[in-house]
Amino acid sequence: MDYREKAVRCVRETVLPVQAAQFRECGCDLDAQYRKYGDTEGFFAKVLQPGRLYEVGYPKCVCPEVLRGETADAAHCECSRQSVLYILEQLLPEKRITVQTVETVLGGGTCCRFAVTVE
Repeated sequence: MDYREKAVRCVRETVLPVQAAQFRECGCDLDAQYRKYGDTEGFFAKVLQPGRLYEVGYPKCVCPEVLRGETADAAHCECSRQSVLYILEQLLPEKRITVQTVETVLGGGTCCRFAVTVE
């Protein structure tokens, strides 16, 4: 399964435009964006080290395929990791971004959390 391609198709016309608008509104400052928009019903983001380290995620699984009952395989959460990576690469094209899965609902976690490093 090419989770990168799947992730891009999933967020390119939905989540990306929303996050890009927030990013621009916050002066293209990821820290400011996450402080302002990082505590919603469907998304959380914490600035751990300004300009460099973040924790982002979802309080519950938001994957449409999981919600429709089409999959319950934790490997499918790679799609969420790839979507976070893709969005951040679009917002910060001059930076090197890494995203690591911390926990996922399908993997037995209480939420879906990802550790983000910006270099």
